[in-house]
Amino acid sequence: MDRSPATASPRLSTFFANPRWGVLSRSLAAIFGGYALASMTTLFCALALPGARGQAVLTGMLLAILVAACAALWAFATRSALRAWVGILAPTLLMAGISRLLGAWA
Repeated sequence: MDRSPATASPRLSTFFANPRWGVLSRSLAAIFGGYALASMTTLFCALALPGARGQAVLTGMLLAILVAACAALWAFATRSALRAWVGILAPTLLMAGISRLLGAWA
């Protein structure tokens, strides 16, 4: 019996070729990635917007609702699930880094 990597890869490729895994991954990106992006949007706006802190937080929360909806749309509008994750996590990490520089989690 031949157990070379060449015979193992078709099994994995057929496993991941199933469209259910792509839908599951996109759904998780929309739910959890969208929540993380909305949270970072609220935090970023609370720290970066000028004016009263309460008004900045409220503006960030209202904007976060829109961002979460757009993240869900983005997750299912892209060509691949990987692109969906990258498109949601990249701005999340960017806003988290800038928020850390502005004094969050100090």
